[in-house]
Amino acid sequence: MTTPYDIISRALKDIGALEAGEVPTADAAQDAFDMLNDLVDQWSNEEMMVYYKNEIVFPIVAGQTQYTIGPGGQIGATITGSISGTTLTVTGISSGAINVGQTLSGTGITSGTKIVAMLTGAGNNVNEAGTYRLNISQTVSSETINLYYQRPLSIDSAFVRINTNSNGVPIVNGGLDYPIAILAVEDYEMIGLKTLNGPWPKALYYQPSETLGNIYVWPNPSQGEMHIFTDNLFQNYTNLNDTVILPQGYTMALRWCLAERLMPMYGKANPTQIQMINAYAAQAKATVKRINMKPVQSARFADAMLASRQRDAGWILSGGFFR
Repeated sequence: MTTPYDIISRALKDIGALEAGEVPTADAAQDAFDMLNDLVDQWSNEEMMVYYKNEIVFPIVAGQTQYTIGPGGQIGATITGSISGTTLTVTGISSGAINVGQTLSGTGITSGTKIVAMLTGAGNNVNEAGTYRLNISQTVSSETINLYYQRPLSIDSAFVRINTNSNGVPIVNGGLDYPIAILAVEDYEMIGLKTLNGPWPKALYYQPSETLGNIYVWPNPSQGEMHIFTDNLFQNYTNLNDTVILPQGYTMALRWCLAERLMPMYGKANPTQIQMINAYAAQAKATVKRINMKPVQSARFADAMLASRQRDAGWILSGGFFR
């Protein structure tokens, strides 16, 4: 498996800072490692470099219009489970919902451990006991484990799943899904009555903040299960010997993009060498972006219309100020 140390060594050889068979010094490796993490962090802000969308799932709490997301936030789950190898076995769920993309926190759990696939634990409500695949192999006895999502940079889309009708009778075949409008702060400000009661959310506004994100839903809901879609964040590596787990093509992109950024640090000024490395870095990123390019979105109502008077008469109760 490829490690950050492997990528750093190849990048330094590409720019001529190392000869074949040489290894970087501890200081050189650390400087390049810091640059690699800066590069990965920047990629989280480049939409077409992101290869995966997280589906964040959480149950609606009746009467609650604001939720926090991130380490220590309200959106996540508390479970009882154990880990053997890369398999998480969940025997009990105290709160929240389990889904792919959540990070695990608990006694003896390796930092950065995340759920990467559902095994027997998949269900319509995404909150069932069973087994889940993890990204890091380890052994942990049965204990209380907290699951949380990383704070998203933004929210791309969302829907709410309704499992019971207005009389509390379960809906056949797993419930109905309704789209939710993603509002800019200016649109959210235009809602006159933000505490308006409703059966489920029709719109949300997301405030990223610095450590925890804040999700505001409207109207004030009485039921529902929220499904929010966000771009996956690239995680920084903790040490030089971490395993690089990325899809095909990313290792080459990391190598040449890192080489491109290391050239000034090593005083590389040869025009031919600079041109070659810049071209390889651009080609590697372009190849990844072509694969990640989104298909053209089908026609739909504008987000603001999903929560405005054009769709129903609920705008009357908001004072008529919602655009």
